[in-house]
Amino acid sequence: MHPRLLIPSLLIAAAALPVVAHHSFGMFDEKKELVLKGAVKEFQWSNPHTWIQLNVADASGNVIEWSIEAGSPNLVGRQGWKRNTFKAGDQVEITVHPLRDGQPGGSFMSAVLPDGRKLGGDQIRAAPAAEK
Repeated sequence: MHPRLLIPSLLIAAAALPVVAHHSFGMFDEKKELVLKGAVKEFQWSNPHTWIQLNVADASGNVIEWSIEAGSPNLVGRQGWKRNTFKAGDQVEITVHPLRDGQPGGSFMSAVLPDGRKLGGDQIRAAPAAEK
């Protein structure tokens, strides 16, 4: 390689490192959709992804905590989400791509909030006036 091309090539390679460091979504089964109904335990408004901890009762009545990964605060914020969109105790319905290994977790697809608002899916929905 010509010496004048070495430094620009190294700069380009260094800029690509953050992309390589981002995790894959291969752990989620994107061919499956699972609808979960339960109570929000916690909503984590954090980078690089937001998380919803959801308590869901199984067929035997045992409560299982699901960890649901959603987009970054910046991304979901542009779709109308706020730090308080999901509140502890809220009864919600969330559709996920479940984890491939069967553990209670998934990748957020959409949600129906207690007031009937829908988040995610193929539409970007505005937050109600009280939340703006």
